[in-house]
Amino acid sequence: MSEEKAFQRLSQRVERLIARIETAPDPSVRADALELTRSLMELHGAALDRLMEIVARAGASGYALMDDFAGDDLVAGLLLLYGLHPYDLETRVMTALDGARPFLHAHGGDVELLGVTDGTVRLRLVGNCRNCSSSTMTLKLAIERAIYEAAPDVTEIVTEGQIALKEPATANGLVQLEGLSNNGGYDQCVSIGPSNRNLRQVTVKGETHG
Repeated sequence: MSEEKAFQRLSQRVERLIARIETAPDPSVRADALELTRSLMELHGAALDRLMEIVARAGASGYALMDDFAGDDLVAGLLLLYGLHPYDLETRVMTALDGARPFLHAHGGDVELLGVTDGTVRLRLVGNCRNCSSSTMTLKLAIERAIYEAAPDVTEIVTEGQIALKEPATANGLVQLEGLSNNGGYDQCVSIGPSNRNLRQVTVKGETHG
């Protein structure tokens, strides 16, 4: 069993035990058990706080060690639990987005961080993709997963924008216009420039414009 899975099982066990304590029928036993739990957490938190202070006194080597703490999922999770993570929330979110960008770029998209306020992360999706109408949802899920893994203390992610669908041009530079027909007097294709896609000419009811 990996260390991460062992840690997760232990965390879940602690949560189950706390839930049982909170529902204990004897109110005095319940109060004592909860007080014991809080006292142990305060003791551990104080010790970890002192540990981080000692590491910081070491200067550059100590801060390098803090980087190692932040890069270890088990240690980082414990430091987050006690509010002692060396990186603030916005830094962790930005790191998560940087890690997700290669995947986003491969799908024709990108993401901008608009801000982080009171645990709420505001993002904007940008970009376009050819023949991938589901990209917006795919990228949103990938971004959210990366953020919550790096910053589980985020309370909400608000995402604006979407990945635009880029319609491919035909080889002769014509783009099909759906819903128009010659019966109604409209041509079905318009000519576009190969580089800037500006409208060059369109025929409407027998009259040429452009």
